[in-house]
Amino acid sequence: MLCKTFCSFCRGIEAVTVEVEVEVSQGISFFLVGLPDNSVRESQQRIEAALGTIGCHLPGKKIIINLAPGDIRKEGTGFDLALAIGILAASEQYHFRALSQFMIVGELALDGKLRPVPGALPIALAARREGFRYCIFPEDSAYEAAAVEGIEVYGAASILDVVTLLCGESFLDPVTYRDEYLNDSRRELKNIPDFADIKGQEAAKRGLEIAAGGGHNILLCGAPGSGKSLMAKALAGILPPMNRDESLETSIIYSVAGSGHSFKGLIRERPFRSPHHSTSIYAMTGGGASALPGEVSLAHNGVLYLDELPEFPRSVLEVLRQPMEEREISISRLKYKYVYPCNFMFIASMNPCPCGFFGQPGDRCTCTPYAVNRYLARISGPMMDRIDMRIEINPIPGERLLNDERAEPTSDIKERVTAVRLLQNERFKGRINTNSQMNTADIRKYCRLGPAEQHLLSTAINKLNLSARGYHKILKVARTIADLDKSEHITAIHLAEAIQYR
Repeated sequence: MLCKTFCSFCRGIEAVTVEVEVEVSQGISFFLVGLPDNSVRESQQRIEAALGTIGCHLPGKKIIINLAPGDIRKEGTGFDLALAIGILAASEQYHFRALSQFMIVGELALDGKLRPVPGALPIALAARREGFRYCIFPEDSAYEAAAVEGIEVYGAASILDVVTLLCGESFLDPVTYRDEYLNDSRRELKNIPDFADIKGQEAAKRGLEIAAGGGHNILLCGAPGSGKSLMAKALAGILPPMNRDESLETSIIYSVAGSGHSFKGLIRERPFRSPHHSTSIYAMTGGGASALPGEVSLAHNGVLYLDELPEFPRSVLEVLRQPMEEREISISRLKYKYVYPCNFMFIASMNPCPCGFFGQPGDRCTCTPYAVNRYLARISGPMMDRIDMRIEINPIPGERLLNDERAEPTSDIKERVTAVRLLQNERFKGRINTNSQMNTADIRKYCRLGPAEQHLLSTAINKLNLSARGYHKILKVARTIADLDKSEHITAIHLAEAIQYR
């Protein structure tokens, strides 16, 4: 007897629907075809043990299972459940209803329990697009998939739950997407420093507020212990929550990476990724045997923070240049080519020299000019040109450290940043999200300058030898400063502040 079930797996951030054809006939053998990888081939043993927990068995006959389309390699353990249901139906151990309307995905444990699978959210989106009425996932994976409207998602704890549901004997209700499933603490907020506890550094705080408001890249340079890392981490607290589209995009990436089930719904807080300087190219960009997203994609719609920037290998830094401009990364290998989005805000911090005290009073620096130049040369000119804002941070005087007066709290700064982000959403009508994403046409439309401002900018370009990219970045930062000032036009004051950050 021939039976068909439907399953799915992810290639990049796109889900591919797989038709599982199971035929049971006379003979004794087991064939699994359709370009399955090792994890799919090993499903036979998991299925046999799981079926035994509900009083069923692999039939002692000839079993042929075809995974169509046959020209795409099938990867992952999410096929287990669809294969098991197909075997039960083809061997007539159970009679199921309307299998063609169900997308069935899940990994089987030997005791019949279901383990979470990666990619539940994009799989549910693809299932709705292709006309399926129902999706069956393991419980933990079902919560993220429930965010998809227009399709009923069931969360099952074991294969027994799935069998009773498909037989029409289950009281299992579809998973409802409720507010408590929203992730309101992407990071533990108690671990994010408050700007009120950071003494001094008002210029750096101002720069971080501007960067957060427009999504601009920023570099913090200063002596050890001046607060660079602390302020970079505090930036996470002033970023506004993601809108629905941003939340869905980011959640899809984490779902594909296998972390979606840990959030119990869509991710609402912006990601803050801080990889160590020993990170490899593949960990940064993504790829490997399973083509998983890397740090640049996991930081999508959030922040990618590189502490001690010159300590990163030159090859890792140079590979960031294209993603910072294109806001997506194409991963091409012999067997696949995937495109992941990576629209992140880039933050970096560094010392001015190997010992860290170059330019500080007291002649504390022990580096030779050659050592200083060699240290700074680890960051290439094209990489520096892609950084919108550069801020020098000096140590805080002792009397300021001993002062008990609290600075402006994170909540007040976040309120201004959120207002600026809402203004940009209204301006761009959702086409882009921040000023940093403006193209040349947008700059001509929204960054018009008067005669005095044009003269100021022309002088700055000539004296600082700015590139065309640098010119555009100054205008984008000036537009954000004007937005914070609630000004419709960019004035000379806004432009002068933007120029000083170059």
